[in-house]
Amino acid sequence: MIDNNHNSEKKDIEIQNKISFNVPDLSEDEKIRIDKYIASLDIDELYSRSFIDKLIKKNLITLDGKNIKKSELLHGNEHIEILIPVPPHKNITPEKIELDIVYEDRYLAIINKPAGMVVHPAPGHYSGTLVNALLYHYQNLPGSDDNLRPGIVHRLDKDTSGLIIIAKTPRAKSLFKQLFQRHEVEKIYLTFSLGWWNDSKGTINTNYGRNPNNRKKMSVLKKGKTAVTHYEVMQTYPGFQLTKVFLETGRTHQIRVHFSHYNHPIMGDKVYSTKKRSLSFIPIQYKNKFRDLLANTLQRQALHAHQLEFIHPITQNTISVTSDLPEDMQQVLGEIEREIE
Repeated sequence: MIDNNHNSEKKDIEIQNKISFNVPDLSEDEKIRIDKYIASLDIDELYSRSFIDKLIKKNLITLDGKNIKKSELLHGNEHIEILIPVPPHKNITPEKIELDIVYEDRYLAIINKPAGMVVHPAPGHYSGTLVNALLYHYQNLPGSDDNLRPGIVHRLDKDTSGLIIIAKTPRAKSLFKQLFQRHEVEKIYLTFSLGWWNDSKGTINTNYGRNPNNRKKMSVLKKGKTAVTHYEVMQTYPGFQLTKVFLETGRTHQIRVHFSHYNHPIMGDKVYSTKKRSLSFIPIQYKNKFRDLLANTLQRQALHAHQLEFIHPITQNTISVTSDLPEDMQQVLGEIEREIE
């Protein structure tokens, strides 16, 4: 129940739940920011630091009855109260879109997403998304604060194909969130990296963050979050290599940025490379063939989420699923193999 005082204070915001608790004793060394402390509690309704920050800015989190900033330090024995607002209404229409379901149980589904499909609605993409399809196939998927990402626990770029996990219950969503935070979901990708790597195996380890000159792009930085990518060359072709990629961390656009930064951009990537740059890696006798392939066959970055492996957080079974290269990437390999015969 929400008491009347809080209803009157937040009368412009509809509240669906209240969470309140006392902070235990903390030593001098244990002092911690309130946003970090709340995030560490793994409360399903408080699923991200960004959502917690939004609640603080809206004065929906109080400390001993007072509004606070996210940088507020906890000393111990305080009382925290959190009001969870009703998600703003978004009119997402369920759509009868066929899904390639490669694994399913009562807690989760693993979907083989085609290239070109946006994962969740966003400005300019309110139909034809994976979420529109999920709402048609499944009832009562666990939601999110903006009500746009029911069941979504991780994402793939629009033009990246392959495997994505969907949580079907609130408990499953919370537990999968923890698996990803602990890097306990093995994610393997297949890609066409331009040029030839010096070594057949290697690791890229950099600082990483948003590009200071273009906020829509990510980049390798002098300071930032750690990003680690492992790669292994599977097959070499004229001007490019079929490369297996193991993600140790899962930063936005990580593979595309890392490969471009080390001058092995992903074939077809229009954000972190250009067609002119791509063609510069290709031997002259194959350039016309590649122009045709980039124009008519591979109209996106050649990146495919090939394998997922993890310990099921509820059944404790080992789940390992794979997805073969999609038709457009297979066609590129077939055309090049015929050219070099």
